[in-house]
Amino acid sequence: MSYLRKFHARYLGASSGFKRNALRECDEHKIILVAGGAGFLGSHLCERLLQAGHQVYCVDNFSTGLERNIAPLLRFDGFRVIAQDIAEPIDLDVDEIYHLAHPALPPHYQADPIQAMQTYVTGSLNLLELAAHRGARILHVSVADTHDDLQLHPRTEGGWSDSAFIGRRSSYQEGRRCAEELFSDFHKLYDVDVRLVRIFNAYGPRMRADESRIVSNFVLNALTGKDITIYGDVSRTRSFSFADDLIDGFFRIMASPASLPVPIDLGNPMEFSIGDVAEQVIEFAGARSNLILRPGATNALHQHRPDISLALQEFGWCPKMDLSGGLLQTIGYFDRLLTGSKQAVPEPA
Repeated sequence: MSYLRKFHARYLGASSGFKRNALRECDEHKIILVAGGAGFLGSHLCERLLQAGHQVYCVDNFSTGLERNIAPLLRFDGFRVIAQDIAEPIDLDVDEIYHLAHPALPPHYQADPIQAMQTYVTGSLNLLELAAHRGARILHVSVADTHDDLQLHPRTEGGWSDSAFIGRRSSYQEGRRCAEELFSDFHKLYDVDVRLVRIFNAYGPRMRADESRIVSNFVLNALTGKDITIYGDVSRTRSFSFADDLIDGFFRIMASPASLPVPIDLGNPMEFSIGDVAEQVIEFAGARSNLILRPGATNALHQHRPDISLALQEFGWCPKMDLSGGLLQTIGYFDRLLTGSKQAVPEPA
């Protein structure tokens, strides 16, 4: 028996949920599953889909996603929240699937690397099975360092290098690579309509305060009157991708009439030094924070810039938000969060 027939046997029929209607059939409005929909980017994606008139299932186990991210979306009649780990099989009658459900930060995947690997691999497998079973289009969101070539700059799409497969980051790196391979194989073997994207340094409102990302760390320290610590050379550069720009990229790639089993980079090719980002945060927050320099890792990436030529040529996508505007929105979000409930925001690292 083929693998496809084996997994079809696991499904007993359509689960209860949204009903198909005339709007659904005319392809203007769809039923869409967002795995990881309560997360930082997932909640922005759910909101945009609902505003466009689609019906949305938000599937999240809330291990890293936050209820406050999706609380404002409960007013939409077309919004359903399913508290479930995607490592468990799921059957919903859907047209499209966005897969953003995977731990991306060391504190999350290192706390339970086995669970993280199950999410990356088994979770991706479950969503691909659902896509094959329902004839749904599916988009997988990964990150730039899935291909871990620290010397490649800009990071050319499809670039690979050998890297250690046993270590503190192995569940993260190998799990993500395995997920991408599964997407490619489901397309080749079962003609599943897949899309693969890789993103670079996402930031914006609804970031978690305890993620230890560059932008959130700098903003929280500035807003709480603390100095900003920079590890390594202040001249190290990074590109930063604002949430709204990335969501726009997801929409454009999902709307492509052809399947895209080759990863597409989405990011901002403009680079800024870490020191410059810190100075902008201090200025915009009206803070008096000092910069504290500490030694960094010897193998730290000095530059980090995406190659977005495919996204630009094939989909007309390029980021529109400049760093200053994105930082102002992010600072405003954390400022409101701190003002509204000091207990809701942990002390920055």
